[in-house]
Parts: sequence; C-alpha cells; structure tokens
Amino acid sequence: MEAALDLTQHTPGTLPRHASYLHQRTAGRIGSLARLIRQAAITAICDGTERITKKALEAIQLDHLAEEHSRPRTRQTARTA
Repeated sequence: MEAALDLTQHTPGTLPRHASYLHQRTAGRIGSLARLIRQAAITAICDGTERITKKALEAIQLDHLAEEHSRPRTRQTARTA
C-alpha cells in the first residue's frame, strides 16, 4: 500500500514501522486499513504536508467495528461483551 502513495514528502518505511499500531487500530481488517491509509493520504494532500504520520493516522475516524475494537475496554464493557 505504501508504495502506491504518491506523496512527495512521505518517507518510505513509515507505515511498516507502525504495523502493530495499524493492526490494533484497524482490528486487523484490510478494509479498515485501506480506508485509514487512503483518508490519511487525502488529508496529507489537502493540508499540504504530503506525508502520513502517526499523529495524522490517529486523527482519522474509522468504521464502527474498527473504532469499537481499538477503544480501551472498561470493566463494565468487558463484562457485557
């Protein structure tokens, strides 16, 4: 996916360094990962930074299932799950 990005300031290897964060954030769902990377790239183009950072990834809202999975569980939600 990273090789397909056409961002002038993006450093190759940035996304693989965040692999565990990306997996946790997207619940391992390829569709959620693709949406996250795509939205981060669009944001990077629009804001002129032309690169994807972890801070930029954290600002993207994902689909409901991925967001629910990545949200820390409280004791109450752990009991009802």
